[in-house]
Amino acid sequence: MLESVLIANRGEIACRIIRTCQRFGIRTVAVFAEADADARHVRMADESHCIGPSPAAESYLRADTIMDACLAHGAAGIHPGYGFLSENDQLAQRCAQNGVTWIGPSASCIQAMGSKIESKAIAEEAGVAGVPGYYGEDQSAERLQREAQRIGFPVLIKASAGGGGKGMRLVEDAAAFADALDFAKREAKAAFGDERVLLEKYIEHPRHLEVQIAGDHHGNVVHFFERDCSIQRNYQKVVEEAPAANLDDSVREKLLDRAVRLAEAIGYDSLGTVEFILDAGDTEPYFLEMNTRLQVEHPVTELVTGFDLVELQLQVASGEPLGLTQDAIRVNGSAIEARVNAEDPSADYRPNLGLIARYREPQLEGVRTDSGVGEQSEVTPYYDSMLAKVIAHGSSRAVATRRLTRAMEHLQILGVDTNQAFLRDILRHPSFSDGVLTTRFISEAFPEGWQPEPPDDRAAVAAAAAVALEGYRRQSGVGPWRRLAGFRVAAVPARAGRSRYEVRPTDGDPVAVDLVLENDVLTGRVDDRPTDLRIPLQRNAAGEIDWWVDGDRVYLIKQGRTMTFTVRSWVEAMASAARHETASASDVTSSIPGLVTDVHVEVGQTVSKGEPIVAMDAMKLVFELKAPQEGTVKTIHCASGDTVGAHALLVEIEPSFTEAS
Repeated sequence: MLESVLIANRGEIACRIIRTCQRFGIRTVAVFAEADADARHVRMADESHCIGPSPAAESYLRADTIMDACLAHGAAGIHPGYGFLSENDQLAQRCAQNGVTWIGPSASCIQAMGSKIESKAIAEEAGVAGVPGYYGEDQSAERLQREAQRIGFPVLIKASAGGGGKGMRLVEDAAAFADALDFAKREAKAAFGDERVLLEKYIEHPRHLEVQIAGDHHGNVVHFFERDCSIQRNYQKVVEEAPAANLDDSVREKLLDRAVRLAEAIGYDSLGTVEFILDAGDTEPYFLEMNTRLQVEHPVTELVTGFDLVELQLQVASGEPLGLTQDAIRVNGSAIEARVNAEDPSADYRPNLGLIARYREPQLEGVRTDSGVGEQSEVTPYYDSMLAKVIAHGSSRAVATRRLTRAMEHLQILGVDTNQAFLRDILRHPSFSDGVLTTRFISEAFPEGWQPEPPDDRAAVAAAAAVALEGYRRQSGVGPWRRLAGFRVAAVPARAGRSRYEVRPTDGDPVAVDLVLENDVLTGRVDDRPTDLRIPLQRNAAGEIDWWVDGDRVYLIKQGRTMTFTVRSWVEAMASAARHETASASDVTSSIPGLVTDVHVEVGQTVSKGEPIVAMDAMKLVFELKAPQEGTVKTIHCASGDTVGAHALLVEIEPSFTEAS
């Protein structure tokens, strides 16, 4: 194998590649942008090299800078991971020009499958049919509109140069097509530097299935069976599994045969994935695209087949044959992966930024965690929001599901919001247990949107105050009844000591909580009503209940759900003169830091509730900020191209008031 490898990536995939390299004694070189200077993958590697400013376009997407780093450190090969330049042939070509081994498919394979338009034509020639649609070079709005009407609505607009839901829009009727096309092209340009799109007939109940394949430089191609990646949100995968549940053997054979046939047709010479779409209840899978790289969800295949796919990539890139026959590759049990993101599913999946204050991976049988973060890692707006992948393997799908559900309850990531309680509820849903999976799973399983189980609010806020007290006692060895402080009314012997706190839930109003210690028994009162504190203060070794204190922040953790509170003494709260100025309920503010890409309104314009006001780009997503209510645009505080911080006031709207009937 190679003696040294530079990993042209970041986060969990960079850490994943480094682990395999370490197993074979391969020297590793990490590259990093300024925002990742103290990242986990940088600390894991033997050497590291800064490749530029934090924005990906100025660092991780710079093939020239990455090649300079490779040559400076004498790395024999470059592994691109996934995303960034992994499917861009320019870095592969630079490797060839500089005598560096590219740990991926040849540039010709990348080029052949790099455009969804061209790849579908190649697949058609190989006898692998795609979804009916338009894949032509004429990208004029008029031609695309005509083709959409020919295909018949609803249609999907998809970016030709990339995936992950970027540059993809579902259009229900002809009237909405022009605006959706404009948005898709802008998003595709921002994500991939290529605004070309294709059109596809929308499959009403699609299953998203894919086949892991591997080829070498000696003409050998094998498959590692299929994965089901149907559980998606906005065309981005959320939960993946191998093998696919409830899949007829005849359909499986078609998938595997067609994937290998396409790989052989282009002389594929590395690891890759061929993706298909299957209308639920149908028996004919349609070709979607081929990803000429490692997939995010590759661990489920590794766990059910027992092969290290990164090891195979290194082996093939070194010129060695795969040394495998198809009969040698078998499926053992079932594996399921959940993607843990820094987002709040209960608030329209709002991305979350900040410092990870506590990080604990589940230590359970049959569970693997791939992550690129740790305690004190910072979640920034420059890259996608995935923090970790948790994968469970078992002798059956039911066992794997139980193990992954338990893992979601044991994982602790505190300091930023995550989707792990949402993931747990997906795994516990009856439709998931039945293996009834389509890309509409989330909208059908949670038709009103997902919300966490409502807590006992009074018990939670009282527990937060009690936990803050307990945290202080453990840190200092004393409690508030044994120290002099302004917020305590010292009790005389035989009388109760009382301490008052302000407890502020995340996105909630502050609550006054009184803690009373009498005869060594602690009780709580919220709104002057007694509240039981025993359960929250008893840490459960099985992971049912836990808590953690970080300064004035208190985290209560129960079955994968984290509730966050800010706790201050009542006097400290009352004495605080600094109050954050908040925008009125009718104004538009940025939920996270990002780049303003468009302002849709002008001063004096009348807007309706839900009307798009500002478009933003943050964490590799383009999204619209909408008017919270009807009104007139009063002041605009931003312009296209501005970088704005979290909670920045962007547009002031004078609300329209109507008399109550």
